[in-house]
Amino acid sequence: MSASDFRQIAIRAESGKAERLFRAAVSAFCSLTRPSRREIAQLEDLTLPLFANVSVESRRYVAAALSECEYAPTALVRRLCEEPVDIAAPLLIRSRALSNIDLIALIGRHGLPHARAIARRKDLNPTIADLIRVLERPTLVRTRQPEAIAKTAPESAEVVVPGPDRQQVPGAAENARRRLRSMMRADAESGDATGNPFAGAETYVKLRETALTGNTAFFQTALADALEIDFSTARSLTATQNYTSLLAGLRALDLGEDKAFLITVAIYPAEFPHPQAIRVFLDRYRLLHRDAALDRVRGWKAETLSKAVRNTGPVAANADIHKADSDNAAISLKARRV
Repeated sequence: MSASDFRQIAIRAESGKAERLFRAAVSAFCSLTRPSRREIAQLEDLTLPLFANVSVESRRYVAAALSECEYAPTALVRRLCEEPVDIAAPLLIRSRALSNIDLIALIGRHGLPHARAIARRKDLNPTIADLIRVLERPTLVRTRQPEAIAKTAPESAEVVVPGPDRQQVPGAAENARRRLRSMMRADAESGDATGNPFAGAETYVKLRETALTGNTAFFQTALADALEIDFSTARSLTATQNYTSLLAGLRALDLGEDKAFLITVAIYPAEFPHPQAIRVFLDRYRLLHRDAALDRVRGWKAETLSKAVRNTGPVAANADIHKADSDNAAISLKARRV
């Protein structure tokens, strides 16, 4: 029985069964020493559609369980972190699935309650810690005069002079915000640098048109070109039973969710038999960070390079052997002539 069958049984049944299935699935996953990518994807497929049908107690239980899990599903962790802090706290304090950018975004959306929980993380980034301290006690931070801010600010920065109805921005708070903007700008630039520079409208059109032909080989070729991987790796992305790997490839290309869905449904039409499946796809795509997708693409590229090295190794060795044999034959012939 597939994960979608379990979901339908749980949704049609009373809420108690959905609660038990939600808890049991996470408990079973946490007992795995090193879950595979497929098992992580299956847990997300099973639990995300049930999320709205389970109680606060079950969400709190799952958050606590996943906070101790080394390989927790990222999409489910991020969904739980959007809950009130009394549910999300264990994950905010301990989960390794949350990156610095995740933490900054959560603070921006949920404010001080989430920030206080995040402040308890071990090895918290100093910039994030500074931001939380500013949020905690902004009135105790020494302010700077507008002239000083204008002198130290870059020429391209916009300097806002406080008016009579606007409080002056504390110097430390502004400094923390600048450092946070620098972190996120550097993250975006590194993502652009590592991504495919040609992944624009032309790439999307090529992927879309080849996907709609119904010939999988055409699409696999276009995908290999877009991600700069070999054909066999691109073929493996669409040869699996679910679209998890393809999702990472499309996210690495920074496609919008509507474009990514159109391509995915063309390749995996059987995966979307009802609107709930579409909602699961959109949730997973929105929660999949481009950094994580780019990491996977880099892994595929490394695998492609490794294959090339393995393939060229024996060829080079054979060439050396043939060259040595030719040299020996030439030497022998010359000796006989002498």
